[in-house]
Amino acid sequence: QVQLVESGGGLVQAGDSLRLSCAASGRTFSSYTVGWFRQAPGKERDFVAVISWSGRSTYYADSVKGRFTISRDNAKNTVYLQMNSLKPEDTAVYYCAADATRTSLAVIPRNYDYWGQGTQVTVSS
Repeated sequence: QVQLVESGGGLVQAGDSLRLSCAASGRTFSSYTVGWFRQAPGKERDFVAVISWSGRSTYYADSVKGRFTISRDNAKNTVYLQMNSLKPEDTAVYYCAADATRTSLAVIPRNYDYWGQGTQVTVSS
């Protein structure tokens, strides 16, 4: 069993940066693909970024490509999402999720087995 806890969200202005963290319990976390998703009020949960277990492969949604960077430190059981040049449309609850089943980089929420509780990111204009 893996438990995920997100942190680092907050209220910022457009153009600012934030770094989200996803801390995991469980010795097998380092072998899992991890993704970040976000959900704005009244909208579906959308894919943001994903990283392979080794950290060598990453993939981003077009809306964040060039602004967000996903990384991981397996020694610390933590995955990060560095968010730069934030825009009001980035406002959402951000969730990290772990895929314990497959090694491919999944972008669909239902492919993930474990989820954190989410952290709110609000970007004012």
